[in-house]
Amino acid sequence: MSFIVATDTSANLPKTFIEKEDVRIIPYIFRYRGEEHTCFNVEDFDIDGFFEMMRQGEKVETSQVNPFTYEQFFEKLLQENDEVLFISMSSGISGSFNSAVTAKNNLMERYPDKKLYLVDTLGASLGEGLFVVKACEYRAQGKVIEEVNDRLLKERYCMYQIFTVDDLKYLRNTGRLSRAVALIGSLLNIKPLLKGDMEGKIVNFAITRGRKKVLLALAKRYEEYVVDPEDQIIGIAHADCLDDAKFLIDEINKRKPPKEIMLVDYEPVTGSHVGPGTLALFFMSNNSVRER
Repeated sequence: MSFIVATDTSANLPKTFIEKEDVRIIPYIFRYRGEEHTCFNVEDFDIDGFFEMMRQGEKVETSQVNPFTYEQFFEKLLQENDEVLFISMSSGISGSFNSAVTAKNNLMERYPDKKLYLVDTLGASLGEGLFVVKACEYRAQGKVIEEVNDRLLKERYCMYQIFTVDDLKYLRNTGRLSRAVALIGSLLNIKPLLKGDMEGKIVNFAITRGRKKVLLALAKRYEEYVVDPEDQIIGIAHADCLDDAKFLIDEINKRKPPKEIMLVDYEPVTGSHVGPGTLALFFMSNNSVRER
């Protein structure tokens, strides 16, 4: 293995992929009912029960990873391999990436001959995880760590991340969306369309009325903006709304079938911010798609 690929649990990748590619994971911590928890993969976690608990009003708290924890994580990897590529959740929705930068700066003073590259994906869930997949593919093709880093930094602007939520209160309560925008979703069965912008922040860019119409709007956006679908893996993440995810998959396959669709349950940290009933779609387009 030429270099280590590492990420955080927000990448939302299946357990089989993580084990097959030996991806190293640093966990985000979340708290509820007075206890701290981690979730390295949803296959080993009662994710349906988690979202039902949220529906019943249980409050979930999360916190960013601090620089010292990153430093410990990175140092262990650098002692194992001279080259490490870390793929991170968006700096636009979490301060964790900045903590990772601080940790890197500290470590490079002690390990000047090592290589540690940090990629701010400007995304979360599979908007982050699909770049981990790409990194592993590039590594298997024999590309060096510098080239992989450069490719991902360019390609992140081509990742279209669009989603809808069942209730905007979760994004409002965690500070990821303004109160004024969040009020829209409580009016007349209005359903928002949200996306990650050029800075990796969450913005509301359209609204529709009714769940089925918003699902069709997701599929229409895919049809309009996807590039070379036959050559790419696209991602769908859902927060306890599997039937809606299956409906979206059917619509996508009717329109422009991709090479593969990766379907996952939202992991609990990112899932706690968007809330139960969220459905998200991730695919590659051109480098101006985040502005559309």
